[in-house]
Amino acid sequence: MNIVGWVLQIAAAGMFVLAGGNKLAGNEQMVQMFDAIGIGQWFRYLTGGIEVVGAVGLLVPALVRYAAVVLAATMIGAVLTHVVIVHNSPAIPAVLGNFMLPIMIGARDLAFPRLNLLSLYVYVVALGLGLMAILGGGVDTGWTFYT
Repeated sequence: MNIVGWVLQIAAAGMFVLAGGNKLAGNEQMVQMFDAIGIGQWFRYLTGGIEVVGAVGLLVPALVRYAAVVLAATMIGAVLTHVVIVHNSPAIPAVLGNFMLPIMIGARDLAFPRLNLLSLYVYVVALGLGLMAILGGGVDTGWTFYT
């Protein structure tokens, strides 16, 4: 793995240590969120412990794949919890999972690199069209035409 991959992997491990550390330390926001979930505070400790142990596993080359699988399952659970129970936007865990999973498993690129590049081009075109619509006053047809 190259140096950039190691730096990103260390950054991912750092993010999971911070998130798990906040849960284990009893951060007020985390306590309130787990109260809203309704399972109990023991689940906050369990989730925080999984995140910290998984972050350490990301730094050990022999354990990277296992830690990535455990952390991916934890992130999927976080997204589902945000959608179903807490009724918040799952954008942050979903985006982090989408960007961090290839880094965590050590993949230099995803399975279809040309498809990845196509998705980037589609994103850039959509971003340009969206900015044109915002700056040009919006679109007055279709489902956006509510008066």
